[in-house]
Amino acid sequence: MVIVRGGPGSGKSALATTLLTRLARHGKRVLHATGSKAFTETLRHRVARGDQRISDMFGYFNTVSGRKDELDVLVCDEAHRIRGGSPDRRTLPEYERRQINSLIDAAKVPVFLLDEHQVVRPNERGTPGNIKEAAEERGYVVHIVDLEGQFRCGGSKLFDEWVVRLLGLSAEEPIGWSDLVASTRDEYMVHATPTANSLESWLLQRSSMFGGSARISAGFCWDWSKPEHLDGKLVLAGDIDIPGWRRPWNTPSGVSVPDAPPASLWASDPRGFGQVGCVYTAQGFEYDWAGVIFGEDLVFRRQHGWCAQQGKTKDPSLKDTSPKFFNRLVRNTYKVLMTRGMQGVCLHSVDPETNEFLRHFAR
Repeated sequence: MVIVRGGPGSGKSALATTLLTRLARHGKRVLHATGSKAFTETLRHRVARGDQRISDMFGYFNTVSGRKDELDVLVCDEAHRIRGGSPDRRTLPEYERRQINSLIDAAKVPVFLLDEHQVVRPNERGTPGNIKEAAEERGYVVHIVDLEGQFRCGGSKLFDEWVVRLLGLSAEEPIGWSDLVASTRDEYMVHATPTANSLESWLLQRSSMFGGSARISAGFCWDWSKPEHLDGKLVLAGDIDIPGWRRPWNTPSGVSVPDAPPASLWASDPRGFGQVGCVYTAQGFEYDWAGVIFGEDLVFRRQHGWCAQQGKTKDPSLKDTSPKFFNRLVRNTYKVLMTRGMQGVCLHSVDPETNEFLRHFAR
């Protein structure tokens, strides 16, 4: 079994699709699986292009049968999203590892590609330790590969370091972006704005000047209403209401709204700029210019550092987890949102003190 670890832009998904293509050409029984509907549907749309045979090579973790050695190779992309049981237990009983076990059993060679800092739901169990332990119990030899570089266009390894330091996911203290990249040739753009309106303007300006796609995402801190009828037309509800700026979330899953892309294509369809994505529609995707709005679920206080405020989240899956685990998940959420941009990122927090902190270190 092979475990491939790597941060955003390190080439995990490029490696996964290349591996899938080459194995298929050699007549191997191979399947690409993820835990994300948006990610899998986008791959089917972009790669298969209507070819049902190719489309069938892209599936989901929960549809893999688990029949012993049914496949030659199973490529589990975004494997940090593998589901399990209670997140607060110290051990992983058999029933909690059911999905990991079925994925391992399904292929002669299972391959797991993951980033531990992208675990954002309480029941996500795809860590290298959990997978390695389950594989070794089944007699597999486990090989771990670390992707250290940045392979996406315009990617910045230094930016990933800046993010983990900023969010307290590293033992090192936060550092100003200009200080971190001083004496380097890194051209990644980092900015923070006083308002949500100026964040949107920055994205439009950069996209116009340098080209490329732009998207705005936010922490799940606002209600997500069903589309509503306005003047006889179905429209997205303007749930995200910030002083001087109001926008809708992306289209809810399974819903069709005129002039707006479906949820699975929010990150890739040009019409997605008019809505705000959350971690579940942004994770696994890249666009050129990323705008990220911090809600009140994660705020910074000078005396205490980052403070996770569980009562402010609107994400149903996070409401009942332990405060300690919520603290980890909400930081991972913002790390995912902040690392979607290939050329630059712009930040804004609805909390004044947090916004001051972001603007200080984004200089």
